[in-house]
Amino acid sequence: MLRRVVRQSKFRHVFGQAVRNDQCYDDIRVSRVTWDSSFCAVNPKFVAIIIEASGGGAFLVLPLQKTGRIDKAYPTVCGHTGPVLDIDWCPHNDLVIASGSEDCTVMVWQIPENGLETALSEPVVVLEGHSKRVGIVSWHPTARNVLLSAGCDNQIIIWNVGTGEAMINLEDMHPDVIFSVSWSRNGNLLCTACKDKKVRVIDPRKRKIVTEKDKAHEGARPMRAIFLADGNIFTTGFSRMSERQLALWKSDNMDEPICVQEMDTSNGVLLPFYDPDTSIVYLCGKGDSSIRYFEITDEAPFVHYLNTFSTKEPQRGMGYMPKRGLDVNKCEIARFYKLHERKCEPVIMTVPRKSDLFQDDLYPDTAGPDPALEAEEWFAGRNGGPILISLKDGYVSTKNRDLKVVKKNVLETKPATKAENVSPVQKRAPPQSSVKMEDKLDEVLREFKSLRDRVILQDRRIARLEEQVAKVAL
Repeated sequence: MLRRVVRQSKFRHVFGQAVRNDQCYDDIRVSRVTWDSSFCAVNPKFVAIIIEASGGGAFLVLPLQKTGRIDKAYPTVCGHTGPVLDIDWCPHNDLVIASGSEDCTVMVWQIPENGLETALSEPVVVLEGHSKRVGIVSWHPTARNVLLSAGCDNQIIIWNVGTGEAMINLEDMHPDVIFSVSWSRNGNLLCTACKDKKVRVIDPRKRKIVTEKDKAHEGARPMRAIFLADGNIFTTGFSRMSERQLALWKSDNMDEPICVQEMDTSNGVLLPFYDPDTSIVYLCGKGDSSIRYFEITDEAPFVHYLNTFSTKEPQRGMGYMPKRGLDVNKCEIARFYKLHERKCEPVIMTVPRKSDLFQDDLYPDTAGPDPALEAEEWFAGRNGGPILISLKDGYVSTKNRDLKVVKKNVLETKPATKAENVSPVQKRAPPQSSVKMEDKLDEVLREFKSLRDRVILQDRRIARLEEQVAKVAL
């Protein structure tokens, strides 16, 4: 009886390569905060890196083409009063980024089309609701203007960024620090890993736990849990003997894992990055000098080791490029932005092919930048899968779409609802004057909002000072 010794897979020969030195981003003071986030976020236009900053928190936003040495005076995004812990680019607008900080706030920023020319200290929206530092921010994959934040107050808040309101507050589900939160493919469920060693699947709109697994990994060190495209859950953690593990679970029944694999005995937390188009999971350990990658299939052992990319330098963090930012002409299937102590080094993963033609099997249709739903529709209970685009012609987003998305996504906050209620008579007014009026209204409302935010912050500061005076008086 003949046995197939080698498993057939088009990703068996995925090849990792670091770029040349002149294509790296040099002289960057990467953040030293002791928090297990990736410290880096990437999209097809920019790379954002959390950096060391005196007197508050800041992060750099660099256009992808701005490689080489970065001047110390290069402008930063610097509105937080405490160190920045996590950043995430909006999947529906390449100019919008959210940040969570030790100052207990979440801020949403709009980056100019060509990058920063001066320091940016005024966010578009400030979201206040956490009582302790905010360590996780994550945008909804398919609904516009929906943002999740998780803090060290053990609660998850889901915001409507368009109105600046906290719409859903999940506060009694986690008794300890939340290590990771992951949206499902269409964003109807959440998967969380907590310090109490439980992995939970949560329906946020019904505010209930669908299923949970106690001691998914028995070790005391941090776990990570992410949703896969088929609804299964992939976790990384530590065994009781402090060996690093990965495991695969069915989300509807987490009694027993589909598979568990031991890896090594390093201390670094494994950050998983998942590509739903190729079903490949890349594991980047903090403090490791390697990226391991695995293919997930329906046949045993389900999680198949592919290869390891290694360099000499350990990584402090890692950014992962969305599929639409890759170079399809070079058969590039993933690109990482590896943070060293003083620089950021892109690492390119390719599948060697002899043909110059577009490789359909490597690039199935992938999630595009258009949202499937508006925030209000999602909060009302609707679901929508990602709107897919083809990468055949090396996907290029048109400027018109970008500008339209920018205006709708960020600046059309409260005026949007007012604009919808305009009477038919007003709607027939000459288009030019109505546009000017809308712009003025936008400007006035933005100014009003920023003044209101400032007043609220000052009120809180006064209250804190009064408390301190009262304590001193006693």
